[in-house]
Amino acid sequence: MNYYKEWLKYLEYLQIEKNASKSTIEAYEKDLAHFFRFLTSENLESLSLVNYAIIRTYLTTLYEQGLVKRSISRHISTLRSFFKFLIREKIVLENPLVHLQLPRTPYKIPEFLYQEEINKLFDAIDRSSKLGKRNLALLEVLYGTGIRVSECVHITMDKIDFELQTILVLGKGNKERYVPFGDYAEKALVHYINESRSLLITEKSQPQNFLFLNARGNPLTARGVRLIINKQVEEAALTFQIHPHKLRHSFATHLLDNGADLRAVQELLGHTNLSSTQIYTHVSKDRLKKVYHTAHPRANR
Repeated sequence: MNYYKEWLKYLEYLQIEKNASKSTIEAYEKDLAHFFRFLTSENLESLSLVNYAIIRTYLTTLYEQGLVKRSISRHISTLRSFFKFLIREKIVLENPLVHLQLPRTPYKIPEFLYQEEINKLFDAIDRSSKLGKRNLALLEVLYGTGIRVSECVHITMDKIDFELQTILVLGKGNKERYVPFGDYAEKALVHYINESRSLLITEKSQPQNFLFLNARGNPLTARGVRLIINKQVEEAALTFQIHPHKLRHSFATHLLDNGADLRAVQELLGHTNLSSTQIYTHVSKDRLKKVYHTAHPRANR
């Protein structure tokens, strides 16, 4: 059984026509490899033989392997897109997933930091050292713009406009967007660039123009950002872990709590669909509900 030809065509379609990000293509590739192993075990020699019953059997195996509903939904979405492509290419006649329902996934409210916790995190940063100046600029940019960590580590010096206080970032699907930053981020960036960044560059550093550098003068990675944040959490004596996305969640939540327009927040976050941004309105409502039940004398018996 060989599905390699169709597989390569589909991945090429994702990259060239859909302009999908590298991480998206890798996720689809992994899901399809899993599916093809299942087809091989079932002795199915052609993709045209895959029907609704085969798909149901495949989903059963995913459940038996202990995959959570969210992961199974992703597998279904991958296969639905793949078979839609196969129909377009006239490799198969029908999509066996067209009537398949996605499993309901439990709603999860994004975790965020309260303003006092944000302040405590920032106050613990050593602003006198070259790495401390970098760390302050890094956290100010992450929280001050709400960009993803993958977008942050790919910022180059030429993408920053201090006059307009904007940064041009490359988001999912290789889509560019401008994000504004405020006075706190500007001050931290100026100090880092003028007083610290050049000190991090050594003779062995890789030639590059990236904004954020590690201690060896090379571009900072997403893993490096997580390590920096974990260290800052320890120094701030906070009792919980913070991942970079939590700063993004906090950015969106605090904007909406202070009256920002939902569509404006969608634009700032780089969300394609408004539904992706609407989860933060639930965060705000949940917070208001807790405040009400805690503070109002007749809210609880």
